[in-house]
Amino acid sequence: MSQHRSLRPTATLGAKRNVLKRFERVELLKKRGQWKEGDRVVGLRKTKPEA
Repeated sequence: MSQHRSLRPTATLGAKRNVLKRFERVELLKKRGQWKEGDRVVGLRKTKPEA
């Protein structure tokens, strides 16, 4: 019997996430030059994932 889609590990689903974790947002903002060392990590601006 096969396993239901919702019970599979997320890595095997391969869906693109549209919400980033905080450390991912900081990395992305650093890459764009919109965040510098010492800035607060609370209340970060909204960011869209890289395509």
